[in-house]
Order: sequence, then structure tokens, then C-alpha cells
Amino acid sequence: MRELTKYIWWKKPDEAMQDERRLIAQVMCLGDWDDTLKLESNVEREALIGAIKNAEAGWFTPRAWHFWHYRLGLAKNESDIPQLPVRKFR
Repeated sequence: MRELTKYIWWKKPDEAMQDERRLIAQVMCLGDWDDTLKLESNVEREALIGAIKNAEAGWFTPRAWHFWHYRLGLAKNESDIPQLPVRKFR
């Protein structure tokens, strides 16, 4: 559980585990190469795609956003990568 707080430090571990998509996105965004390999070997590809396709504003940095679109085969070139999600105010 200690490693979990590396990614979701603002929630208790039990709370963090309830939002799998958010946890996956945090590892995708903040993880190092070893974390990436662990994530890919322990989480189904569809869950990784679901995390990026349903990401909320602020979940990904531009670097991680681009990396994962290429890594998951969702993009072959820059024009295939959608804009990062943004917050909308009424």
C-alpha cells in the first residue's frame, strides 16, 4: 500500500483503490519506466485505453498524453492525438 501513496497521496489507500481508472491514469502519468512495465503486465490493455479515453482534465501531462497514445497504438502521428481534456466553467 505504501507505493500506492506515491500516486494518490491525497486519499487513503482504501479510497484510492475504489477509483481504478484514476489510479491507472496516475501511474500512466507519474510512473517511471519500471512502473510502466509493471502496469502493462498487470492491467489489461482495455483498462489502459479506458483510462486515457475517459480521462478528466488534469489527469495527464502533455508528455504522458502523447506517450500513451503512441504506446497503446491509438496514434500513428501527431494529428491522431486528441487535445488534452480541459476544465469547462459555466
